[in-house]
Amino acid sequence: MPRSRIAALEFALRWESPVACHTERLFFEKLNFWRDFFPGTLSDRLGALDVGQAVSESYAAGELVGAWSAGNIHRVSLEQIQLKLRGGQSLAPHAGRFYPRGMVTGLPDVFAGDRRPMRYLGEHEGSARVDLNHPLAHYPLTVEGRVLEDLGVAHEHGGRSQDVSQELCSNGPGMQVPHPDIATDFYAETPFARLDERADKLFYHQPRLVQHLDSQLRSQITAVYARLLKPGMRVLDLMSSWVSHLPDAELNVTGLGMNAAELRENPRLTERTVQDLNEQVELPYPNAHFDAVICLASVEYLVKPVEVFRDVRRVLKDGATFALTFSDRWFPPKAIALWPMLHPFERLGLILDYFRLSGGFGALTTETARGWPRPAEDKYANQLADADPLYAVWGTAT
Repeated sequence: MPRSRIAALEFALRWESPVACHTERLFFEKLNFWRDFFPGTLSDRLGALDVGQAVSESYAAGELVGAWSAGNIHRVSLEQIQLKLRGGQSLAPHAGRFYPRGMVTGLPDVFAGDRRPMRYLGEHEGSARVDLNHPLAHYPLTVEGRVLEDLGVAHEHGGRSQDVSQELCSNGPGMQVPHPDIATDFYAETPFARLDERADKLFYHQPRLVQHLDSQLRSQITAVYARLLKPGMRVLDLMSSWVSHLPDAELNVTGLGMNAAELRENPRLTERTVQDLNEQVELPYPNAHFDAVICLASVEYLVKPVEVFRDVRRVLKDGATFALTFSDRWFPPKAIALWPMLHPFERLGLILDYFRLSGGFGALTTETARGWPRPAEDKYANQLADADPLYAVWGTAT
């Protein structure tokens, strides 16, 4: 009977696209070095490491996800496309966007309910093209594994195997990058409409002094900020509230938000500004005033995001960072109509496009963190196994 080491590990998938550098982190609570599948030689190499140590390995484009092939691009009739929302309403596809493969009939190796992504390439003369290539097929990939906890040795009796490569590369990575030849149609119809079009001050009038994100995600956000912010920096917390999730470093933090009572409760703020960016996009600060701007779980509420990004650039010093983080929770009445229509990784792509349209930013970066267990004390622990995922995008003022 085989004996195998078991450990908790975090993997980081690192890759570069023409628009940004990307890192996708995925936590595995329990991996078996004998039974589970690892990319390349990482099983043996990781199995020999102590807790806290890491090792990485690089792979050619297509080696982990299948090579890109022109044969995976198909022309289909418009009748074959049956995009529907969960409620049954029909959905018009938009060029450059991703949809589940199962919503197009008659494709090879595609079954009803197939959730694997396909990119819609647009309509021409009564038919359309769809791309079934993996979103990462064009890119060389580097995988880093880190041992977080040693869980001992187990006697093997078989059981379900986990495929690290498949889980690391599935359900999103690559979908944040635009097609090289087809602009992503984010802005058709009314993308910035909202269910509740009343003045925002009415919705945000009552203070909400509660945590909307679980503690695991909050620690992930703080860790990202700790890498981007240095002691002594002057930081603007854009669309701030009663907590900023900042590291312990000494920072001079200005908060701009919608609710004065919430801002007063935030102990990290040294200055406070009440302003609705959907009514007034211009920030009340001098040019080149801040060393960094952060925005947590709020970009989905902006109805003039490009204009806001442009003014953020104005108040940033050259070389300063604008970092945005979000998860999969928001207030539906005030989120823009486009936001819930996008896959979470497409939302990263939308923010990258805001950076592109606003101008003045470079060194764009995205980072995700998924798969961590939901904290036991969280009120949703009995309903959801995983913690809230992290999605982060940042750029540098040029």
